[in-house]
Amino acid sequence: MAEIREAIADAARAVVLPAGVGTLTCSGHTPDSVIAPHFFAGEYSVEFDKAMNRSLDEAELTCRVLVGRNDDTTAQRILDALLSGSGPASLKAAIQAANGAPGVPALGGLVEALHLTRVQGYRWYEHQGTQYVGAELIIRIFGDGRS
Repeated sequence: MAEIREAIADAARAVVLPAGVGTLTCSGHTPDSVIAPHFFAGEYSVEFDKAMNRSLDEAELTCRVLVGRNDDTTAQRILDALLSGSGPASLKAAIQAANGAPGVPALGGLVEALHLTRVQGYRWYEHQGTQYVGAELIIRIFGDGRS
């Protein structure tokens, strides 16, 4: 899962934030500290043997995006852009682009497919003693359990 989480963080780096906001920092693990706005791949669960002979496992990865709260209105507008279903700042669009063409494995062959299914937990988060506005993004990942 470490390689998969890093590849998802790489895909998230493709977002383009509104002018004056800077760039989205990303990590494939839960970081000790963040430079906001920050996306990271967090905890996950795996369901083994979704098909016979270990031919399919399914994982659910919980990612978070945190935005600094210099100004609560501006922070939430930035977060809303990151959580939108499309557009240059859309995490969904950036991550879904890592699926590649139909019939081609996702994330450069690490998995069969992935799908960002939902956003949840839009709220204030504390990370290492600092408050951020943020949300969780849930990604379903499908792959061959034999590899």
